[in-house]
Amino acid sequence: MEKFNQHSSLAESENPDFDNIKIDGCDGANRQQSTEGFTANLKYLLVGVIFGIVFVKAEVVSWFRIQEMFRLDSFHMYGVIGSAVAVGLLSIWLIKRFNIKTLSGETVSIADKVFDKGQIYGGLLFGFGWAITGACPGPLFAQIGAGYLTVAVTLLSAIAGTWVYGLLRARLPH
Repeated sequence: MEKFNQHSSLAESENPDFDNIKIDGCDGANRQQSTEGFTANLKYLLVGVIFGIVFVKAEVVSWFRIQEMFRLDSFHMYGVIGSAVAVGLLSIWLIKRFNIKTLSGETVSIADKVFDKGQIYGGLLFGFGWAITGACPGPLFAQIGAGYLTVAVTLLSAIAGTWVYGLLRARLPH
């Protein structure tokens, strides 16, 4: 139980040397110092809605497009994913190269990633789920918003899987 108490946001704020990686190998904690109010968070909702509309218009949420990708019948999804990887690489390079700060002036810190064989198992599990359901977690809400209501089953399964991972995380190799 001590591990979970150390992982709380209170432990981070009380101890400036707090390091998630030393505790459980996770480097995904949000290190934002300032808090944002409800109205400030509306910008994230707006970006999410625009992102969802782009997903729908680009047919990224189409089950048929996803099946074409896994059957190697079409380049469409590989082009979208490849473009996203290229934009991500360029963005991270620019952030690190020019020490770009957040809109609130905080330093952006991106930790180096360490390879672990669990990433292979996780990637395979993710890929199988993506191929079977025709949805990865990103466009689930866009699919629901586009009227594909059966995707709600996939969303609930993703939430359940996340909950189970959180429950078992301390016992899993990282």
